[in-house]
Amino acid sequence: MRRLGIVVAVLVGAGMIATEAAMKPTAADRVALYGIFGAVTLATVVAGWWLRSRARRFRSLGVALRVVAVSSVVVAASAVGISAMSMFLNTHDLRLVLVALGLGVGLGLVLAVSVTGSITSDLERLKMSVDAVGRGDLTVRTGIVRPDEIGDAAGAVDDMIARLESAERTRRQDDASRKEFLAAVSHDLRTPLATLRAGLEALEDGMVDDPGRLYKVMGRDIDALGRLIDDLSVLATVEAGGINRERVDLAELADDTVEAMASIAGRNGVRLVVESAPDVVVSADPGAVSRLLRNLVDNALRHAPHESIVRLEIDSANGTATVVVSDEGPGFSEEFRPVAFERFTRHDPARSGEGSGLGLAIARGIVEAHGGEIWIGDGPGGEVAFRLPGAATGLLA
Repeated sequence: MRRLGIVVAVLVGAGMIATEAAMKPTAADRVALYGIFGAVTLATVVAGWWLRSRARRFRSLGVALRVVAVSSVVVAASAVGISAMSMFLNTHDLRLVLVALGLGVGLGLVLAVSVTGSITSDLERLKMSVDAVGRGDLTVRTGIVRPDEIGDAAGAVDDMIARLESAERTRRQDDASRKEFLAAVSHDLRTPLATLRAGLEALEDGMVDDPGRLYKVMGRDIDALGRLIDDLSVLATVEAGGINRERVDLAELADDTVEAMASIAGRNGVRLVVESAPDVVVSADPGAVSRLLRNLVDNALRHAPHESIVRLEIDSANGTATVVVSDEGPGFSEEFRPVAFERFTRHDPARSGEGSGLGLAIARGIVEAHGGEIWIGDGPGGEVAFRLPGAATGLLA
């Protein structure tokens, strides 16, 4: 309200200065004109106070805008009409002025209604869009394009709806992935548990001719359950960001991996070979990277032919360490490549008893947790490579 008073005072002062400069009025004219100015000013202040106090009570912004527009036109018309009648015009000229003034007021009202109609129409579209979103429709858009504040608000609403739609799409995908994940876990748990139950029932009923052999089978099922639970635990830890970094030498971790898996490789008649640049050091979690290497070597051993070689090649360039694990097997099929790093996917589903299907998924999780990348190589044979940032060479004593 204070701002309105200041603006009105400035305009009245400017009008008085313009009157003095343009008309050089007499004392009588000055009294009449300043009286008109005062009356119009008072009417403007009263109308502004009333509209300001009532503006938030209107049920429609369009009604509020029209009331403001009509009030503005009435104030302007009143000022012109009273001034014209006080000029002592003859009847003919006064009627002409009043007719022209009436036409101007009418056209002003039409213009005000037209302009406010456009504003209220866009605001109604904005409201309808928000209501549709509230009902769950995330395909709606306001479609309002204008450079003013209403356009800015409409653009913000459209951006919000787009983000909500994207979030909802991601949520649905996550729900589907979670259901698939739980179904796969249930399947991989159910199979060994069913075998164990059948074995126990056979033992209880005394229907086993060779209990020692059955115990070995049950032991393998228990080992499979243990590996699955262990893999799920590692996957959950990695996806939760449970990475503890320190300086580690990848060649040393590769040598430890070869030593740990030498017996498995020997049973398959496969030779493990490490080819590394000297002292390739990265900032990483040694336990996680060791698990990563073992998963990749284990995957290679599953597909390596008898009397073949599985290689671990380690190199460093431009601050990045690259590790390639390759075997001389048939390699990855074109159909399997796009899903190789997904959970519970196996290159050969018929060999589902030979792993949880989480090895490559865990490998990807570990690599990405370190800010690196992992991919399927072109071979020949099976080849999986990953890259870790922050590498340096020759830093270990």
